[in-house]
Amino acid sequence: MSEVATAILDAAEKRMRIGGFGGFSFREIAADVGIKSSSVHYHFPTKEDLAAAVVRRYGKWAENFLDETLAVEPDPVKAWTKAFRGTIVAGTMCPCIVMGAASQDLPPTVAAEVRHFFEMHARKMAEAGLDADRASELMATITGASVLANIFSDSGEYDRATRELLPESIAA
Repeated sequence: MSEVATAILDAAEKRMRIGGFGGFSFREIAADVGIKSSSVHYHFPTKEDLAAAVVRRYGKWAENFLDETLAVEPDPVKAWTKAFRGTIVAGTMCPCIVMGAASQDLPPTVAAEVRHFFEMHARKMAEAGLDADRASELMATITGASVLANIFSDSGEYDRATRELLPESIAA
């Protein structure tokens, strides 16, 4: 992938973490990267192509990050809770959580990528030993906690919402 395409994906991801699929235009991405809008279209012909590529790339990154996290922290509940907390502490939200809430309104290709992201998590949670009920509870809690922390601009909301998952403080 070219440096320009990577910069376009980075700029789109940054905007999608805030506003989801509706949170960016090609004109804004071009301005962020310092290129012409036609250059964005050259690399990603449609907004749907760009958003799907962002989600696909983020999903691969998240999967690798979780593999590394699980190598150090084998308890899947702790691993996932801490991993998602990292996006909140960084002052952003997972772009798939942002778009997941509006998945019924997304173009089919983007919705499919968002669904794939969450299916990957379910699969990895099962591989880590969680049954389907516990995996659903964990994902619902950490995604909801992420939304609360975002709404209130307070990572403490995430910690309070996940307290039952991790009795000890994860803020340390």
